Amino acid sequence: MTNSPATTSPAPTTQRRALTALFLAAVIWIGLGLIMGLFYREFTKALGHENGVSGQLALVHTHLLAIGALVMLIVLALEKAFRLSASKLFRWFFWIYNLGVLVTGAMMAWHGILDILKVEASKAIPGIAGAGHILVGAGFVLLLITLWKGIRRES
Repeated sequence: MTNSPATTSPAPTTQRRALTALFLAAVIWIGLGLIMGLFYREFTKALGHENGVSGQLALVHTHLLAIGALVMLIVLALEKAFRLSASKLFRWFFWIYNLGVLVTGAMMAWHGILDILKVEASKAIPGIAGAGHILVGAGFVLLLITLWKGIRRES
């Protein structure tokens, strides 16, 4: 017995995989952003700061939501419009950018926790955070090149 085309599902296309990856990345960043907002509130409250504390920890959740989730959702729309995943640079953008956001957010959180606890932070933290920022910047450059290729391909 052979499978008819109606009963077998075709292999996912490159664009479908890219759209799925971008959507899942956005969901993960939204989840992490919300968790970090909750952590900030409960951590500072547990230490007796009822109204929170200004500093890096207070900004982690908004950074994860903005440079993580919102950028992934914008790129998802750009993928749908310009098939960015047709470029080999798209995968490089995706992984480098998301790694950069992760490193940057983790260092912000770690430094923010140490600030609230009034513990002197290692001099390595700003260097590692800087590496995260470099990765985010490199990701944006790769995105712009990929977008330019997509625009030229579509016109």
